[in-house]
Amino acid sequence: MTEYGRGQDSEPWHPEDPLYGDGGWEGQQAHTGQQAAYGGQQQYPQQPQQQHYDEWGHGRQDAYGQPQQQYQQQGQAQQYQQPGQGQQYPHQYDQQQYPGHQQQPQQSYDNNGWATGAHQHAQYPNHPDPYGQQAAAYGGEQADYYGTPDAYPPPEPPSRRQAEPEPPQTDWDPGPDQGEHAFFAGGDDDDDSDDDPGDGRGDRRSRGGKPKKRRSGCACLVVSLVFAGGVAGVGYFGYQFYQDRFGSAPDFAGDGTGETVTVEIPKGALGNEIGQRLKQAGVVKSVDAFVAAQSQNPDGKSIQAGAYLLHKEMSAESAVEMMLDPKSQNNVLVKPGERNVAVYKAIDEQLDLSAGTTKKFAEKEFKSLGLPSWANDNSEIKDPLEGFLYPGTYPAAKGMKPETVLKDMVSRAASKYKSLDLEAKAKALKLDSPLQVITVASLVQAEGKTDDDYRKMAEVVYNRLDRANPETYGLLQFDSTFNYLKGESNIDISEDEINSNQDPYNTYTQKGLPPGPIGNPGDGALKGTLNPTDQGWYYFVAVDGVSKTEFAKTHADFQKLKDKFNESSGN
Repeated sequence: MTEYGRGQDSEPWHPEDPLYGDGGWEGQQAHTGQQAAYGGQQQYPQQPQQQHYDEWGHGRQDAYGQPQQQYQQQGQAQQYQQPGQGQQYPHQYDQQQYPGHQQQPQQSYDNNGWATGAHQHAQYPNHPDPYGQQAAAYGGEQADYYGTPDAYPPPEPPSRRQAEPEPPQTDWDPGPDQGEHAFFAGGDDDDDSDDDPGDGRGDRRSRGGKPKKRRSGCACLVVSLVFAGGVAGVGYFGYQFYQDRFGSAPDFAGDGTGETVTVEIPKGALGNEIGQRLKQAGVVKSVDAFVAAQSQNPDGKSIQAGAYLLHKEMSAESAVEMMLDPKSQNNVLVKPGERNVAVYKAIDEQLDLSAGTTKKFAEKEFKSLGLPSWANDNSEIKDPLEGFLYPGTYPAAKGMKPETVLKDMVSRAASKYKSLDLEAKAKALKLDSPLQVITVASLVQAEGKTDDDYRKMAEVVYNRLDRANPETYGLLQFDSTFNYLKGESNIDISEDEINSNQDPYNTYTQKGLPPGPIGNPGDGALKGTLNPTDQGWYYFVAVDGVSKTEFAKTHADFQKLKDKFNESSGN
């Protein structure tokens, strides 16, 4: 079988042969069946894939897309084989020539590796057009230049680099600046010339590209509108930010409309929370305006918890002044020591209900109001809520239900009693239950006048409850308990009336504490009850009948105080 690139009688290729494997054979034919060098048909075996490099080391594809290796001719020792001969003729190329040096004639070879005659070796060897032979490489007929005058074409001018390949054709025209959108490129709408001077690419349309699209005036208009809208938005929000930080707070003017609204202010609320509630109710325009008006009013900080009847759309200044006026306050005030019957009446009046409505609800629904588990532990209790409507101010405006107001009062009492840990205190004071602590406090509240009185009064109660004491043997003998069962407040009670009444609340005839509290004790009475004196007091008398109370340890001293009272009252 004839070796590829060898004569008929040549020896097999040696591994060190420069033309073996990836050698410098540049004129390999791409297809079997092509015209041979001297007109004879020659079959070539399939060659392995080889990397083909141009004169500058850049790879290019051979006819079948398989890389081949092509070495530079200058500065390297290359061996070339004469066509049709088995002998190899080495030709040593000189090193790179510099200007002024005499170049020696060199044997020249064409692109197929055949000798073309001696000519002057160029300083930069010419690189043939990598795409020039593609038509022939892919199955086309390749002209046979051998034996014709065209066998030795003149050398092409030297080229330092490989020719640029044409860019791929697409349907999108990248514009005059290779990727710059035509909308932002220079020139006017009529600049659609086919001339393309200086770029070497020719007419775009001749290569199948679409003609340039004209810029639309709508695009300019859209961009302008978007830009204008952005500027307007920034300006608006900037103005709002300035107003919020540096401008005066929005506010209504005047005393408001004729429409009234009730606003409930919880206990402990500060200016900001009050302002929020007023704004939600439509009274003031902004929270900041109310806070500013409250701080400017000398009495602004004295606004108390409660329900206020106000006008809608009031200036912040007018709202503050109206809330300081007691006439605008829709509240129920529970005073220390006040009995439930008085509280029920006040709630009815404030809510504009018929008399007795709140009391009836309390008698029927007291279990739903949140009483402590230890409350109402005695079947003889006249009012289960007595002692649990804690003293204070509570919102109560027309339209509200009695249940709402009562729940608020009971909730505050339960919270207060829990914080005092009355169960543990009851044991320490030798009382049967926390309810008895509240009962003692209600007695102390009803009979005492000052904080000092409360402590001494508490000691009197605890000493007299001791049934073994030689002074009272367990009888309290308090006028306040008898007045409670009678529903009155009378200091002039005859002995016959007292001694004839056997009601459980009559402490003249019944030993020990009454079944339950006789009023709603306040903070002072509770403190005195939990911290009594220890001085041996058993008796007391309001010597002036009003505010001055004196205490005694013996019955003899008590009699002296009683005489003093009779003298002051004219008895």
